[in-house]
Amino acid sequence: MIGQDKFNRFVERRPHPHKNFFERPHTSRRRFFQILGGGLGGYYLAGQNRLAGQTIRRGGATTQNKAKHLIFILLNGAPSHVDLFDLKVFPGVTPSNFNPTTVNGLLWPAGLLPKLGEQLPDMCIVRSVRAWALVHSLAQHWTQIGRSPVAALGDIAPNMGSIVAVEKGDPSKIFPPFLALNANGAIGSGYLPASYGPFKVLPNANGLGDTTNTLGQQRFESMYSRLAMLDAPLRQNSPLGKPAEDYDSFYKAAKGLMYNDAVSKAFAFSTTDSQRYGSSEFGNACLVAKQVLAADQGTRYIQINSGGWDMHSDIYGSADPNGQNLYTLGRVLDNGLSELLKDLKSSGLLSNTLVMMMGEFGRTVGALSAQGGRDHYLQQFAVFAGAGVRGGRTIGSTTSDGSATAESGWSRNRDIRIEDLEATAYSALGIDWTTVRYDDPFGRGFEYVPSSEQDLYGPVNELWA
Repeated sequence: MIGQDKFNRFVERRPHPHKNFFERPHTSRRRFFQILGGGLGGYYLAGQNRLAGQTIRRGGATTQNKAKHLIFILLNGAPSHVDLFDLKVFPGVTPSNFNPTTVNGLLWPAGLLPKLGEQLPDMCIVRSVRAWALVHSLAQHWTQIGRSPVAALGDIAPNMGSIVAVEKGDPSKIFPPFLALNANGAIGSGYLPASYGPFKVLPNANGLGDTTNTLGQQRFESMYSRLAMLDAPLRQNSPLGKPAEDYDSFYKAAKGLMYNDAVSKAFAFSTTDSQRYGSSEFGNACLVAKQVLAADQGTRYIQINSGGWDMHSDIYGSADPNGQNLYTLGRVLDNGLSELLKDLKSSGLLSNTLVMMMGEFGRTVGALSAQGGRDHYLQQFAVFAGAGVRGGRTIGSTTSDGSATAESGWSRNRDIRIEDLEATAYSALGIDWTTVRYDDPFGRGFEYVPSSEQDLYGPVNELWA
């Protein structure tokens, strides 16, 4: 076209800011439905956010509310129920030195757990408990969160101790509300703030480490104040988000434990007391648990782990009497738990402290395996004491060989599951187990006890009957 080059140069120097007719706004049918779907989704999410603002909804369940504290003992590895708390005598298999003895109407391995036999009047054994899974990591996780770890909210579900910390923790107290002793693998706080997670401690005769500073308390206070001047704005209402705010909670909690006589008294212990509890890691954990509760500085839930119960071979110690077998671990458990119950009772703390003990599942029944051990099995037990629990008896029973629940021993006429035991723990502490929280990152409903609204699970109230 004549003059085209001149016209192009004119357009470049003076670009037209408006779109012509053929560039008018338009949309396709597909794009229209994309926008419509986005609007509906946004409306739904906005509704979820409004629900999240409500935080919780309670079903108004009637709780036992008899406990101020709870000590949860997890026997990692799954102890054999038919050799311990649901003793079955198998001719030619059960060692005669177990000395099966009837105590308060209960068949008891008096030669294996003699000291705990003396505590039976304060203990109630639930024998109709059945696990959901036979994989250690999965079942141990399940036991601590009270639901399947592979369910929809399993990956963000908090430890039962974290729920107790949320419900019963006292920010004015200096001790952590949730204490984990010998439980480095304890499940954490899930989607809840990290401040509600377990404070993990391996008990030591010298107490908590690093609760003083080599430069002295005055210099420490000065340095801490200077640190707050520099980075407190980044930790409090932090523009960096929740992780930075969690650090701030850790700073404050840790500082509360510094230069504190109550901390030294509760977490340190003498050689004499340690020997009384059996001079073991488990015994020391029981000793510290008792001292922490006696201090009454805010701890409401204590988890104690005792490992080594995975006895696929040499369960009776015939090959290695000093190895991990029922005799060696039984002695540790017998010394530590019996002394804990005695001390709690003599101090009056047992009246408001629920002690709950179980493994993640049980072990095979009848004859031993070719390796002289017992393998994984769903049937198991749970032991309760304190907080008004009526002891000296069992709830539920198993078949003659311990392979299945013979009768549930309670109104639902079925196996007792970990979800029921979780509801029992909450009820004992006065926590409504039907509570549903809506404060997870996506505003989803998180039930304290799964399906509690449908009354599928509930407390074993027969413990107090």
